[in-house]
Amino acid sequence: MDLRKSVKLLLAGIFAIGLLSSAYAGTLDDIAQRGELIVAVQTQGPPFSFVDKNGARTGSSIELCKLMAEEMGVKIKFLDFDWDGLIPALLSKKADMLAADMTPTLKRAMKIAFSNPYMYTGSVVFVKTDSPIKTVADARKAGLNVAVLLGSQGETDAKKSFPDATQKAYKGGGPLLIDAVLKGHADFGVNDASAVKGQAANFPPNSIRVLPDVLSKEPLSFAVRYDSQDLLEWINLFFLHMTINGKLEQNLNYWVNTEDWKKEH
Repeated sequence: MDLRKSVKLLLAGIFAIGLLSSAYAGTLDDIAQRGELIVAVQTQGPPFSFVDKNGARTGSSIELCKLMAEEMGVKIKFLDFDWDGLIPALLSKKADMLAADMTPTLKRAMKIAFSNPYMYTGSVVFVKTDSPIKTVADARKAGLNVAVLLGSQGETDAKKSFPDATQKAYKGGGPLLIDAVLKGHADFGVNDASAVKGQAANFPPNSIRVLPDVLSKEPLSFAVRYDSQDLLEWINLFFLHMTINGKLEQNLNYWVNTEDWKKEH
C-alpha cells in the first residue's frame, strides 16, 4: 500500500469517527456544554406562564422547567413568544424545548415531537356574566361571534362545535379573548379551561361566566424538535419522577386545580 492510499484511508477513518461522534452528540450534550436550558414560553398565559405582580416570570410550566434545569444542573433561560410564535421559535432552534399549555395534535406532531402528556384539560365556552347565552346550545344560534386564539385547539374546537358562528381569531394570548367578550367584540369565547380560569384573575371578579359543558378533553404536553430525541426521553423520564415523588401533583394543585397561586402572584 503506497503513502497516498494510506493517507486517504487515515483521513476516511478520521472522517467516519467524526460522523460517529457527532451522531452521538445530542441536545442534552449541547445543554450541558452551554450550561443553560433555553425554553420557549407564552408571553402572558396564566396559570402556565406569566409575569406576576412582583415582576417575576412564573406559572405552572415555568416552575416545572425550573425543576428540569435544577435536575440537569444548568441555568435556565425563558424566551417569551405569542402563541403562534412558539412552534416557529422551536423549529428555528432559538429554544431547546417548548413549554406551554399545548395540545399534542396530529397536525402539530407533523412538525414537532411531543412529550408524554403531563395533564388533561379541555376547551370551554365563556361569556359575560350577564350574557343571555346560558348553555352551549344557546351559543349555536346563528349570527353570533366567537373569539378564539389563533392556532389554538380552541380555534379547532370552535369550528367543529359552532359552524354557524363567525370566528374572530386573535393573535397573542388568552386574555385578549376575555377582553373581546367583555367589550362586546364577541358574543362568547372558546379556550382551554385551565387557561380561562387562570386568566380571569386579571379581570374584574365575576365578570365572566364559564358554561358547564366541556367541548373536548385534551392532553397537554411539552415539545422538542425531532432531532432532540435524547431530550424528549429525558423529559418523559422527568415527568415520571415528578409523578412518583408527588411534585407534579403539587404543582398542578397549586397552579391549575385551585386558585391558591393568586394570593402570592
